[in-house]
Amino acid sequence: MTVDPSGASAPALIDRIKNILLTPQTEWEKIDAEAADVNKIYLGYVLPLAALGAICAFIGTSVFGVNLFGTIYRVPMVTGLVGAVLQIGLSLAGVFLLAFVANALAPSFGSQQNMGQAHKLAAYGSTAGFLAGVFSIVPALAILGIVGLYSLYLLYVGMPRMMKTPEDKRLVYLIVLILVVAVAWIVIGTVMGAVRGAMGGAPAYPFGG
Repeated sequence: MTVDPSGASAPALIDRIKNILLTPQTEWEKIDAEAADVNKIYLGYVLPLAALGAICAFIGTSVFGVNLFGTIYRVPMVTGLVGAVLQIGLSLAGVFLLAFVANALAPSFGSQQNMGQAHKLAAYGSTAGFLAGVFSIVPALAILGIVGLYSLYLLYVGMPRMMKTPEDKRLVYLIVLILVVAVAWIVIGTVMGAVRGAMGGAPAYPFGG
């Protein structure tokens, strides 16, 4: 039975998350067979995960607060909420950017251009990165967000299915995508940090900051 998490069903969403993390090879095969409904992918999958990370970051910085040299600093509630909304928006933009670049680069790596498939690769491949955002609920544990790097493996496994990438091109294709994502995160994080800093808040980052 094929799971379609885009239908806004909580059990289906949880199943997709669990399966893509634990059995990515099998899950990518299921995803490959699904229709590429971009709106449903973003609204039914990316948005909930982006919101989870943003909510955790809001709670961590505005409710629990950040320990700065022995002093607990809490971001003002309104500032924190604005920052959370901004984080969600930029997270969605980050996934779109990843999909756009993956699709644009596809021919250079012997892969098939297909924007719908690229959106699926970027959205579901970013799962671990989004979930890593839960650690921001306790600022002291934010370093554990490094587990989000597992998303790189998810992308690597998904490329042959989503973009029909040949084995001998897959690693180089992934490395280029990593570089693009890294640059995008730096730029997005800098923008968010500047905006939140101007508002008197602490910086937050997309994909679970």
